[in-house]
Amino acid sequence: MRTSDLGELLLLAALWGASFLFMRMGAAEFGPIALVAVRVAGATLFLMPLLQMRGQMQVLRQHWRPIFLVGLTNSALPFLCFGYAALSITAGLSAIFNAATPLFGAAIAWLWLKDKLTPPRIVGLVIGFAGVLWLAWNKTDHSAAFKPGGSGWAIVACLAGAVFYGISASLTKKTLAGVAPMAVAAGSQLSATLALAIPAWLWWPATMPSSSAWLTAAALAVFSTGVAYVLYFRLIANTGPANAISVTFLIPAFAVLWGWMLLDEQVNAAMLLGCAVILLGTGLATGLLKPPAAYRAA
Repeated sequence: MRTSDLGELLLLAALWGASFLFMRMGAAEFGPIALVAVRVAGATLFLMPLLQMRGQMQVLRQHWRPIFLVGLTNSALPFLCFGYAALSITAGLSAIFNAATPLFGAAIAWLWLKDKLTPPRIVGLVIGFAGVLWLAWNKTDHSAAFKPGGSGWAIVACLAGAVFYGISASLTKKTLAGVAPMAVAAGSQLSATLALAIPAWLWWPATMPSSSAWLTAAALAVFSTGVAYVLYFRLIANTGPANAISVTFLIPAFAVLWGWMLLDEQVNAAMLLGCAVILLGTGLATGLLKPPAAYRAA
């Protein structure tokens, strides 16, 4: 990987890690639905002109049906899940649960697309899901887990968001293979915007959010969504999908860092251990990490 590609990988991880910070900062004033609607609308305004400049609007028109479904499963629904979670758990913890996305993706691809699971990948799934369950149990306030303000529903929402991302990965592979990535990125944000327009109007906050909340929402839309998508697809083109997906390992670190620096969120040993176990399982399940025996066989 070239130095410039590594720099873009770190920048992408920082931007996606910051998305959990921005959601944490904006969710209270906007509410999850309105915040996500502003996020995808802003990203649409950023990405659609780029799509037009590339002359790929026809691609979007040809494949609008599967792109609409991807917009629901890869943007609207998971963004809502993490936006809801941001009301009651830290940015760092949300990002750690988000790191389980490749685990769900591998399991769904096995069930739906019949992707082969080698023994190391199966071990990775077991380790990763064990880490998720342990961390969820450890971080849940069991005395008030599923009451208003408790962490139980927030953790469920994070895991639901990761499942939606996993479904979207298989859906994209099955229905949009070979379609221009920018058309998928811009079209999915446009689809999410259309899907959330009426809910956002119905659940728009009674009190207009402050200017700082609007700045947070704008940063979430432009930098952590629009710019991040452009960087991600550049990395796929320049380094390949396997290297690009390694950003998964870096996002929790940046999310924890931003939360600690800007929101004074605390990090404890349980979070770090749970994150390490989840990332170990993710690495094995996705094939990014291989046991020594696999290297000898190769």
